[in-house]
Amino acid sequence: MDIALDVVNYALSAILIAVSITWALLIRSMWISFRDSPFLDRFENKSNHKPKVSVILPARNEEDFIEKCLNSLLDQDYENYEIVAINDRSEDKTGNIIKRLAEKSSKVVYVLAEPKPEKWMGKNWACFEGFKRATGELLLFTDADTKHSKNMISLAVSHLLSENLDALTVIPKMLCLDWWTRITLPMLSTFLHTRFSALRVNDPSKKTGYFFGSFFIIKRKTYEDVGTHEGVKAELVEDGALGKKVKESGFKLKMVRGEHLLEAVWARDLHTLWNGLKRLIIPLYLQKKSIAVAIFFAVLFLLFMPFPILIYSAIFSSLAESSTILFYTSLITVGLLYMAAIIETKKGLSLKIVHALLAPVGSFVIVSGFASGILQVKRNSALVWRGRSYSMQDQIQNSISV
Repeated sequence: MDIALDVVNYALSAILIAVSITWALLIRSMWISFRDSPFLDRFENKSNHKPKVSVILPARNEEDFIEKCLNSLLDQDYENYEIVAINDRSEDKTGNIIKRLAEKSSKVVYVLAEPKPEKWMGKNWACFEGFKRATGELLLFTDADTKHSKNMISLAVSHLLSENLDALTVIPKMLCLDWWTRITLPMLSTFLHTRFSALRVNDPSKKTGYFFGSFFIIKRKTYEDVGTHEGVKAELVEDGALGKKVKESGFKLKMVRGEHLLEAVWARDLHTLWNGLKRLIIPLYLQKKSIAVAIFFAVLFLLFMPFPILIYSAIFSSLAESSTILFYTSLITVGLLYMAAIIETKKGLSLKIVHALLAPVGSFVIVSGFASGILQVKRNSALVWRGRSYSMQDQIQNSISV
């Protein structure tokens, strides 16, 4: 019994040492990312050119957000632009709101999307429908739940042209509207500062390419050369997939911070949060099952298991020396995990410390959402997004690197 206990404790201690090292590296990467990532409004303006910009705004069942988004876009200080607002067959008042604002301003072009073809994801189809009506030299894609500062378009165009970029994407301030998102997003966001950080995206030697769907501006020719949204029509994470294609095709892509200029909503409630988590893991599973399962277990031990292991080791720490070692190892791991959560909560998301302290609950939600995605991926309604159910059977997801 004692030998078995020691084997288990030492094995868990070894795992947690690896987890602690990983968290130390993640915290370092987060800090460097916050310190060194470029900003949208910090650049040397070398261009006075004002090409026409087509803002492509897909919207499905967005009656609670679309008007605020459109009003912020209509209030821009840039003159040469249009807003192509696509009503993606909404079942609420979204279409009526767009029509009303289009009647008031000639800048708003109302588009009713054709019925979505098979094998297309809804947002991807709506973006493609908007592109077909766009007349601008530059295309700015954004989401209906974003709010833009008055000079967003001016800054984006000037930054793009001054640095001779083919595409530019902006990191928004992520708004957490509900309690579940406030305790979950801090843990999830820690990984954005490593795999998809601005420093990696902006490094020509790295393969990482990524767009934030809430804001990316791209030259029309570049968009056409990479195949438009038709080239990523079946991708669940279409913005990341399109950004990856741009980078891999040799075009010049830059990611910048704009949290003080742009606000976006990641999830509205537990339901959309849950489906958002499934939307992250399902493409990886469809790409390569074994690696997706390995990623799940890695996330399980990185985010959640240190907490129950700490409780277990505290209860049995007096039974054996190995239990005491496990206790201190798990204590250090949990401390590092909380440090990362607090940094992201305060510096990245501007939330309260209490949301970071609830990291065990947030971590459990993430792990459960990932598990649900893997277990339900073959169902006819594996994913529900904006009122549509998607079957992922026979789907291939190639554009996001595992």
